[in-house]
Amino acid sequence: MKLLVCISNVPDTTTKVTFTDNNTQFNTAGVQFILNPYDEIALSKAIELTEGGKGTVTVIHVGEASSEPTIRKALAIGADDAVRINTYPHDAFFVASQIADYARDKNFDLILTGRESIDYNNALVAGMLGELLSLPSVSIIKKLKIDGTAIEVEREIEGGKEIITVDLPAVAGCSEGVAEAKIPNMRGIMSARTKPLEIIEATASEKLTHVVEYTNPAPRGAVTLLSAGETEKLVELLHTEAKVI
Repeated sequence: MKLLVCISNVPDTTTKVTFTDNNTQFNTAGVQFILNPYDEIALSKAIELTEGGKGTVTVIHVGEASSEPTIRKALAIGADDAVRINTYPHDAFFVASQIADYARDKNFDLILTGRESIDYNNALVAGMLGELLSLPSVSIIKKLKIDGTAIEVEREIEGGKEIITVDLPAVAGCSEGVAEAKIPNMRGIMSARTKPLEIIEATASEKLTHVVEYTNPAPRGAVTLLSAGETEKLVELLHTEAKVI
């Protein structure tokens, strides 16, 4: 089985977010970047599916040279090789189209992504990849198993669970529960240095979005504490100050 896992390079969740160029660019100065946690789940599942010589795992990333430590971490976790498309990841459609152009003639059996990246939370790439490659795509899955020439996936829906069988090749966006994230060991870290990392240039692709301005959320307001017995006071404040009733 031949698997492709799409990975993102995202700011650590403890990052203090600031912007530059009149609030149109994220300020990367001093920011620690990490492998997107949802993509790490997808990668861990891909490694599970190919253990024991059952296949190969390639990771692909759309990004500039500064993202290579994240790619090497993916190799240390257990991917066999990696591809970096050398361009700035402008938006979800741009990223999906670059990955699709690479994957179109590579005969991957299964393409895995994380459900979303934790910086933009758009959850778009898996669905776009399916459309661009004319493959079935299912997103935000909680479980995945191989069933012959198909995959069986489970995802949560309102009031229950949905189990779907999807013929391969296919695209799947992975969420919590699909696999436990793997921690690279020393052997993996050492071998990552010599695993193949192919760098290719981007293809022509339309950018469909343009950032007008980023803004930070408003700071938290003051908190009013009430005792458990002050029900009437609570109702009054909800009416006169919070104005929610």
